[in-house]
Amino acid sequence: MANTNQTVLGAINKAVSNTAGGQAYDTKYGTYLKLFSGELFKAYESACVARDTIMRRTLKNGKSLQFIFTGRMQAGYHTPGTPILGSGDPPVAEKTIVCDDLLISSAFVYDLDETLAHYDLRGEISKKIGYALAEAYDKKIFRMIAKSAREAHPITAAPGPEPGGSVIQLGVQNEFNAQALVDAFFEAASILDEKNVPNTGRVAVLSPRQYYALISQVDTNILNRDYGNTSGNLTSGQGLYEIAGIQIKRSNNLPFLAGTVNAVSGENNNYSGDFSTHCGLIYHKDAAGCVEAIGPQVQVTSGDVSVLYQGDVIVGRMAMGCGTLNPAAAIELQSARS
Repeated sequence: MANTNQTVLGAINKAVSNTAGGQAYDTKYGTYLKLFSGELFKAYESACVARDTIMRRTLKNGKSLQFIFTGRMQAGYHTPGTPILGSGDPPVAEKTIVCDDLLISSAFVYDLDETLAHYDLRGEISKKIGYALAEAYDKKIFRMIAKSAREAHPITAAPGPEPGGSVIQLGVQNEFNAQALVDAFFEAASILDEKNVPNTGRVAVLSPRQYYALISQVDTNILNRDYGNTSGNLTSGQGLYEIAGIQIKRSNNLPFLAGTVNAVSGENNNYSGDFSTHCGLIYHKDAAGCVEAIGPQVQVTSGDVSVLYQGDVIVGRMAMGCGTLNPAAAIELQSARS
């Protein structure tokens, strides 16, 4: 009886037999959790475009975090005998970003379905949960960068005011016009240079159709030869590396011609706005900031809960929030609709 627990209904085995011998119940589910976590993390990281392209900090022991950024300073000539007291302190602005409510994606896995399935049901579900979290993450960040491009800079003190965000108009129904997009990239590079935004860390995010239009329609040297020859790049659809020093990514999570996006319950930052003419972003990582309090993480039921419902609930969760930072680093592409 050393391997049993006594209950009002009889004895329950403490161990679950397998080909390698007895395996403790909690050990089995501990292994499950590691497997689910691995699948979720891989799916999340592969699908999440925005996470490494903005300012990101971990939030601990609080509900908000402050980001500090400074304006320009002036240089002047020193008068002999005059003490240098640091009177030219730069103007400073502070932006507080709060954490949104807990974001979750979950699924119930019925034991019988898992037994009859001819594929790894739990692994597939974990991937889908990871994709769902990444999609929600990217959507909020891209909307916030677009809002940053429409803002004035919070620092107005001398020698400012600092420049705000910028909008580049592609023209009526030019959102998929490859040459118009290339022209917009060079215009964006000029704007960022004029605002003294660093050259490194510049990123553009386009819709997949825009991305492939650039590959197939533009007769310029914009393909990355590291991916192979031109034919190979066109065949695979990969290799579009950068234009005007701006790295290019593609995503379905832009608010691409999305119309009005309203706020939803659980969002403690304002991600709403009119995105009727939105068709792409070009930005530096200073354009927006993100605080992360949780995750992504995976939780799986076990023990009596699994016995009671004859299955497990897999929960992916994450707590984060996003806000605008330096609008000078953000550019939104727009295309007016006729």
